[in-house]
Amino acid sequence: MKRILLCIVLSLIIVYADAQVMRTEELEKYAVEKYGENWQEAALNLVKELQLDKNNSLTYTQVIDCGNQTKDRLYIILNHWFTETFNDANAVIKLNERDLGCIIGQGFVPEIAEHIGGINSYVVNIRPIIKVDIKDKKIRVTYTVQYYDVTKENGGGFIGAMGGTVPMRSDEKWMLETCFPFVAKDGHRAKKTSSKALVMTHAYSNVIMDKIEEAVKNGLVGNENDDW
Repeated sequence: MKRILLCIVLSLIIVYADAQVMRTEELEKYAVEKYGENWQEAALNLVKELQLDKNNSLTYTQVIDCGNQTKDRLYIILNHWFTETFNDANAVIKLNERDLGCIIGQGFVPEIAEHIGGINSYVVNIRPIIKVDIKDKKIRVTYTVQYYDVTKENGGGFIGAMGGTVPMRSDEKWMLETCFPFVAKDGHRAKKTSSKALVMTHAYSNVIMDKIEEAVKNGLVGNENDDW
């Protein structure tokens, strides 16, 4: 009986892990391999090819050719992908319209960057919005990050720790146009943190696009065909 329960627990863990797009530590490893370990240098290189949209958000769009697959079939595959991926309180499906051919989900990637200063400390998270528009034979994926979702620990820096201060938590939204490298002088005095946040955000956009393309071309689990 214990072995059966253990197998069930392990299976649930595996299913949960598979449903996630990528864990933060894996994303960081991917980002380092692709862009290098110097976050500020990588951010400055990236910003040469990036620009904020009219809402001062960072938006990526990619059209993916899906062969001869119909809109209905693509919807089923993508609905499956979104349901498996956006399935908890932090990552949710915001819109699912089969007739319109549109699915929108809001993801959550925690702790993509952090900063421990003299007085305060920060942890940066992102909540990217992933929208997929579906037509016969193709889809359009739009990935948007509107701001950095920051957890601030007032008094959580080095001086506070040395003085035995009990940190007070607050939540902030760092608008991208106030952060390095979109401005030379980082509005939060956390240039390295903002640099890493941008690189990780950009890396995650690549992962999302790749995962969705893989799903529509090869299926989520590999058995989505009519031969059954």
